[in-house]
Amino acid sequence: MASSVQNSRISSPGYCACCRTCNMWCWKGFKWLPVSFIVSIITWSYYAYVIQLCIFTIQSTVQQWIYLVLYHILLIMFVWSYWKTIFAEIEPIPEKYKLPEAELEKMLSAESEDSQRTILENFAKDLPIVTRTMSGSIRYCNRCVLVKPDRAHHCSICARCVLKMDHHCPWVNNCVCFHNYKFFMLFLGYALLYCLFVMATCLPYFIRLWKGDFGTATSSGRYHIIFAFFVSLMFAISLGSLFGYHCYLVVNNRTTLEAFRAPMFRGGADKNGFSIGAFKNFKEVFGNSPNLWLVPVFTSLGDGCEYPVRREHQLQTFTSPQDTHGYESMGITRSSVEMARETERWRLCPRKGRTVPQIV
Repeated sequence: MASSVQNSRISSPGYCACCRTCNMWCWKGFKWLPVSFIVSIITWSYYAYVIQLCIFTIQSTVQQWIYLVLYHILLIMFVWSYWKTIFAEIEPIPEKYKLPEAELEKMLSAESEDSQRTILENFAKDLPIVTRTMSGSIRYCNRCVLVKPDRAHHCSICARCVLKMDHHCPWVNNCVCFHNYKFFMLFLGYALLYCLFVMATCLPYFIRLWKGDFGTATSSGRYHIIFAFFVSLMFAISLGSLFGYHCYLVVNNRTTLEAFRAPMFRGGADKNGFSIGAFKNFKEVFGNSPNLWLVPVFTSLGDGCEYPVRREHQLQTFTSPQDTHGYESMGITRSSVEMARETERWRLCPRKGRTVPQIV
């Protein structure tokens, strides 16, 4: 009897909908726990540093003001970058990469994988993509029903495909990708500077308190200062290694996923396939304006779908130096159909002093 009641409750649509809604909100709340932990650490560190160290412990007014001004500058840039990393708008994959209903029906009714591969090849022939799967076929997402742009991947946690996905970070409750990678780098950099500053300025008072010279520090203040030093030291070590690793990735124009598995091109896997030189790799993330490199505003080059690649992986050739996506003269990849049409047009309508481009 009990089991029948339980079965009737489970089979009830209203009950299932209620459970799904409850589980959804519980899962959403659970994903915010790491962010809440970081926010609580920042809030406590503000109290420990500003109140206990600068106001109650440091006696020199000049030193207090210097410490407080520098501290708040770092704190503002740190929190600003963290906020932008969390709440950056992750734009969806453009519609041109999504499979139309007619093509989807063909895919579903295809009798073999070769037929499906042919359908995808025909659909993607006008798309500017150069990467492939391990088998050499078009990268396709069954869950999002779209052809994946270069460097895009499906995030199982966000349940969607993400442009230039680096990884899903639980500490920001968001995907680190094309739209917020600069913010993530600034967040790591400013967080590291924040921890180093707190650690360095707390060190003299930590030594004095460790030796028993309490001075004007209150009983509770002593423990806050000591704990602030150890916490900042611990976070500085972990942030330093993570920030250094991502600096290496930026200079080599790789994502974390590409560092573990090299992207596959027509000619094979190449971990340096998207590298166009260290400085250009840096500008691809931080933009062309040096005045905005350290400011958490979006300045990354391109649209997240098309990227300059090394010459051996170009579909045909780079475009002429037209700043189509803000890449200066680095150029972007073009589809074979576009190049064939342009070559035919130039052949039929030559101009004086103009030569037909060589396809390599």
